[in-house]
Amino acid sequence: MTAPMVQSSLPLPVLRRGKVREVYHVDSERLLIVASDRVSAFDVVMAEAVPDKGRVLTQLSAFWFRALRDVVASHFITADTAEIIAAVPALDGWQEQVAGRAMLVRRTAPVAFECVVRGYIAGSAWQEYRERGTLAGESLPSGLRESQQLDPPIFSPATKAESGHDENVPYSRMRSALGASLSDELREASLALYLAGAGHAQTEGIIIADTKFEFGLAGGRALLIDELLTPDSSRFWPAADYAVGHSQPSFDKQPLRDWLATERRAGRWNGDAPPPALPEAVIQATSERYRTAFLRLTGSELEET
Repeated sequence: MTAPMVQSSLPLPVLRRGKVREVYHVDSERLLIVASDRVSAFDVVMAEAVPDKGRVLTQLSAFWFRALRDVVASHFITADTAEIIAAVPALDGWQEQVAGRAMLVRRTAPVAFECVVRGYIAGSAWQEYRERGTLAGESLPSGLRESQQLDPPIFSPATKAESGHDENVPYSRMRSALGASLSDELREASLALYLAGAGHAQTEGIIIADTKFEFGLAGGRALLIDELLTPDSSRFWPAADYAVGHSQPSFDKQPLRDWLATERRAGRWNGDAPPPALPEAVIQATSERYRTAFLRLTGSELEET
């Protein structure tokens, strides 16, 4: 069956359009990933954009790909706008569309598991533990409290269920699907990346509670792909406000999720598309969370368009 055509907003063939990113074909070896300002919550894409969100995701990923290149090799080539246009002449004249939000990367065959590392128990992990004392069906120590640190961090792979939601799965399932050698390699790489990233973030007053890494295969080796340690792929907490026993404030789309949750409780939204119109205050508060995370982690201002 022929895949449906997706309209391209750049002079390159578009391979796929996700909730946030477009992936473009450059040639047999390279792809261009462009992050938009679209935002989703509860698996629904909002009608309004969040200013600077795409630039934060791209430039923060680029920061980490460079900073952690000696830990694990990645698909990253460059996020520098001039270098991208020089390497892809078809983009000459399209600087405004790619500036600050595009990455040129190596093409890989993605591994069908998300490599999640949990340094603290929160989110879906806390929900399962509270109900059953387990994570992906495997027992955890008794007596853990919400947001408590897990020492050492836990590698907890996930795959996509048919509904599109992330599904936590036992590590044994990953090993059965991918083989012991590759699975062990990805587990060790993920733990090393988490520890290195969390160590840097801690010096800037940010706790990385958990994160997901994705890998692809190219030339007989596994490369880190997609985004890296961003507010969309990670749970960032301000260290100064951290306290065990309850949920934590975070540098992500928490203002959006909180507002939508209130709308659902009030019966003004049923959780399906179309979503309600977002108040400007919620849009700006969400944008500010993303920009603050970027500035604190990198010490730099965002590249302007």
